[in-house]
Amino acid sequence: MLLGHGGSGSKQAPRIERLASWFAGQAGITAAAIDGPFHGDRVPHPLPAAEYQQLIADEGVEQVTRRMTDDWLWLLGHLAAVGDVDADRVGYVGLSMGSRFGIPLAAALGTRLRCAVFGKFGLRQTASMHPALEAPALIAAAAQRITAPVALYVRWDDELFPRSGQLELFESFASVDKVLICRPGPHNGTHPDDEPAWCQFIARHL
Repeated sequence: MLLGHGGSGSKQAPRIERLASWFAGQAGITAAAIDGPFHGDRVPHPLPAAEYQQLIADEGVEQVTRRMTDDWLWLLGHLAAVGDVDADRVGYVGLSMGSRFGIPLAAALGTRLRCAVFGKFGLRQTASMHPALEAPALIAAAAQRITAPVALYVRWDDELFPRSGQLELFESFASVDKVLICRPGPHNGTHPDDEPAWCQFIARHL
């Protein structure tokens, strides 16, 4: 079970720790997380959103995405090599930035991906984010390669990712088994029932 954190978070974010504890403790599924680019232990101190977005823009969002995908695949290969996981049965949960980098990862995993939960992300973004981070062609192409069951969590009043772009993303997934979960409210909100629903979705398919 791979867990991707959101922007300004880290692999030790409270949600990541809650999900990891649930998967490992309740479902008996190994869970792993790594820091996103310019987050967590990759930087000497936490960076504000404008600063890490600029760093991603400077390097190039496609290059950063490739680097992040390679890091995830290296971790999965390492865990499989030491015998801790079945690298042919992989799930993923990641929202916001966790979806930005998780969707290309999911595409790269191919048939090894058995299910995924994405959300708080879409093919379009608002002017509040660095314009160089918008990469609809990259994300749509990756989504079109994903055939495993997918749940997409949409915040109906998201101020960072317009609803229309989130629905475009949902349509882009090639999965026959895909679920759209919509909740009213802004980007940072989460309904108390949602994390358990994501966990149950993953557990059913893994």
